[in-house]
Amino acid sequence: MFLYKLYIKRIIDLVFSIFGLLILSPFLVVLIIILTFSNKGNPFFLQKRGGINNSIFKVIKFKTMNDRRNENGELLPDQERITKVGSFVRKTSLDELPQLINVFKGDMSIIGPRPFFAEYLSLYTDYQKRRHEVRPGITGWAQVNGRNNLSWTKKFELDVWYVDNLSFLLDVKILFITLKKVLLSKDVNKEGETTTVKFNGTN
Repeated sequence: MFLYKLYIKRIIDLVFSIFGLLILSPFLVVLIIILTFSNKGNPFFLQKRGGINNSIFKVIKFKTMNDRRNENGELLPDQERITKVGSFVRKTSLDELPQLINVFKGDMSIIGPRPFFAEYLSLYTDYQKRRHEVRPGITGWAQVNGRNNLSWTKKFELDVWYVDNLSFLLDVKILFITLKKVLLSKDVNKEGETTTVKFNGTN
């Protein structure tokens, strides 16, 4: 496990990200054009997230919501800003594809705990911080066991379990379950919510 965690996993990530970006490049270009028109602007969404060893990086995703604001200049609720194209892109998890760039750069891995908002780093307990002992992933053990339908307590429990049990076979298992869930469009959003409830350190 030590060699896989320290060296082999990173080599696999590099190979996957390079081939993934090359093979998907024509499709990605088309999607970028469609989202540019749909969003009436930038097709990409960049946000600071927590990375390995509590570092901070900018995750790259396709933007699924526009920037419509109310009369006070405040952004409208998520449900009112998500576009029809954005809804499809999120439902099919296509919004995650640009994270292959993060994987190539070494910010992320193909498999690992999902990167949460950088602002959460100061709220974690020592136990919860253990999820940052490995690179965050495009998909992970929590994602294939409930995704946004899980409580924050359960997410952390599953993430730390992954850190303690990381192996090549486990990553392969997670990858295949992820592909199955994407095809079935399962567990994308918590029921009744466009995005999951924010972590406040106690929930």
